[in-house]
Amino acid sequence: MTARRSGARVKDAAVRFVLRVLVGAYLRVRIDGGESLPDSAYLVCFNHPSWSDPLILVGYWPDRRRRLLIFGPRERDMMVGRRNALIRWTDRGVPFQPAGADVVDVTRRAIAVLRGGGILTIAGEGRLSDREGEVLPLQVGLGHFALLADVPIVPCAISGTRWLRFGKTIRLNIGSPVAIEGLPRGRAGAIELTSRVQTALEALLAGPHDEREPRGRFARWLSEAFNERPWLTDPSYDPTVRQPRTTSGSGQASR
Repeated sequence: MTARRSGARVKDAAVRFVLRVLVGAYLRVRIDGGESLPDSAYLVCFNHPSWSDPLILVGYWPDRRRRLLIFGPRERDMMVGRRNALIRWTDRGVPFQPAGADVVDVTRRAIAVLRGGGILTIAGEGRLSDREGEVLPLQVGLGHFALLADVPIVPCAISGTRWLRFGKTIRLNIGSPVAIEGLPRGRAGAIELTSRVQTALEALLAGPHDEREPRGRFARWLSEAFNERPWLTDPSYDPTVRQPRTTSGSGQASR
């Protein structure tokens, strides 16, 4: 093992440890499922109620055999902002530009992660959802990536992150892999595969959800700290186009 590879593993372990400490100091994370995760590379599709979802996935994903990366953030310039600097340092992101400006390059990088034996996690809705237990229509690019890389998709339902209260239990409900065998390559196959993942994700989220907003000022601040939902106040907002930054601070990565 080279010194560089060894150093990367140490950094990955440190990132995971720090995230588990930080998240675990405020929340409880429960993992259901995951016993049938593939033995080779795969793509994870998760619903996306909160900015905290990627942090929880990186810190708590049960498969430690391979490296997990997040598809995102959507940014014009990854060199701007403290959050982006942290993402660059951890090397856990596959960033992309708004409106598909770098679609060819980002597809190449995403496929390289999977063909290299890694795990690529994608918020398939392409933006934050607004309610617990809600799955917006998934974007077909999810299916394209899986078919191009010849890997299955593992659905993961995240429940509890829309409102973050001290001691609240966050659940990661991991479903069975959705296989690609028998599907045609191209758009028709990608649409069918995406539809199957949508059905699986909705089934994993079925049931009652705690939608109570926290009363404390800190809990409400933390819940919304890095979320961006401009469509709630501006009906003309186009979520496929990143709006200009007003500061160099953190902001939610819509995917």
